[in-house]
Amino acid sequence: MPAAGRIAVFDPPEPPVLPGIAPERIEVISPSARLHAACAARGIAARTEPGGGYAAALVFLGRARPASRLRIAEAAAALPEGAPLLVDGQKTDGVEPALKECRERVEVSDSFVKSHGRLFWFAAAPVFGDWARIAADWPMVGKFRTGPGVFSADGVDPGSKLLAESLPPLKGAGTDLGAGWGYLSAAVLENAAVTRLHLVEEDHRALEAAKANISDPRARFHWADATAWHEPEGMDFVVSNPPFHTGRETSPDLGRAFIQAAARMLSRHGRFWMVANRHLPYEATLEAHFASVTEVVAQSGYKVIEAASPKTGKTAGRRA
Repeated sequence: MPAAGRIAVFDPPEPPVLPGIAPERIEVISPSARLHAACAARGIAARTEPGGGYAAALVFLGRARPASRLRIAEAAAALPEGAPLLVDGQKTDGVEPALKECRERVEVSDSFVKSHGRLFWFAAAPVFGDWARIAADWPMVGKFRTGPGVFSADGVDPGSKLLAESLPPLKGAGTDLGAGWGYLSAAVLENAAVTRLHLVEEDHRALEAAKANISDPRARFHWADATAWHEPEGMDFVVSNPPFHTGRETSPDLGRAFIQAAARMLSRHGRFWMVANRHLPYEATLEAHFASVTEVVAQSGYKVIEAASPKTGKTAGRRA
């Protein structure tokens, strides 16, 4: 790494610690609201898009190949020609194809392999123009805009589709926890009796797509960690297709946190509607936070659950 200048770190899994680099020299580029909050607590700057003027860049690869290509292109464009650009990834995240594709465009200086990961680096050059256009050229999903790297970028998630088809007529104020690019929210807003819908999404890219997909004035958009978001108004309903992966690992803990968050924000008479893969063990958490839990649909490996009478529901009335 250069001895001076800012270092751009794209999509690290946690606030980065770079040996010999002071935290104030690091700027994280990530769509994650959760990571932005963690970086702020460590005194590390973070933004959703690169600002330029960097002395070097480090890109952490993710699971989506188009998104990783786009990040490498963005990093190269944010650097002066010849500045060091480092790429880090696991074999399971496609680091070997990324190395091969970069070698077809630039001279890779060196690489380092440890366990199932690889770090390689090269001098930044303006040779990734086609990768830089990936987001602009991304195909629509029906009438919806998505984008590289967001959940279910290539089509409607089957679980979200099943939940949308299973919902009863909804009314009042509600929340879509983990709203993604807005498919489920659009279905909810087809109910004329819905007065307000809060779309809470942790991924800034997905939330920006949701804003483009939903122009309904009843929609409110929140870039936030769904498990920590607070709204003083008691909700009449909450809908959710909660994530269940931490990296590549399947973990029900995040879904459980969504359930707890839904119970906190609902009014005493509110209802929570969620969809999940059938094998995920959410029932104990649901029963701990709701007086009534009913599996209403079981289909194609998914379950749709209605939970009513939250034990921690809000008593305050809704705002006008």
